[in-house]
Amino acid sequence: QLQLVESGGGVVQPGGSLRLSCAASGFSFQNYAIGWFRQAPGKEREGVSCINSSGGSINYADSVKGRFTISRDNAKNTVYLQMNSLKPEDTADYYCAAKRYYCSGSKADFASWGQGTQVTVSS
Repeated sequence: QLQLVESGGGVVQPGGSLRLSCAASGFSFQNYAIGWFRQAPGKEREGVSCINSSGGSINYADSVKGRFTISRDNAKNTVYLQMNSLKPEDTADYYCAAKRYYCSGSKADFASWGQGTQVTVSS
């Protein structure tokens, strides 16, 4: 059974950093693209970043470019999201999700989702 578990969220001051982890099990991790999404209260879930199965293709939302870095370690079945220079508007629940091979498509194309980890950026 495909399972994704996020961790690493917390409360941080503006300008601070957090590293989120998405640990996968129950499937051939190396064949799946992993996306990070976030949902702030009262807002729709939005895509943050995605890395394809090989790690050779990465994309970021404009709002996080230059501040967030996605990476994957296929030996550990884990994808990371390093978040630097955090802003209050980054406050949200962060989710990872998996789909076969490529990041193309919409969030509806991601079949499996984790339970989320909360990030709060506040002074």
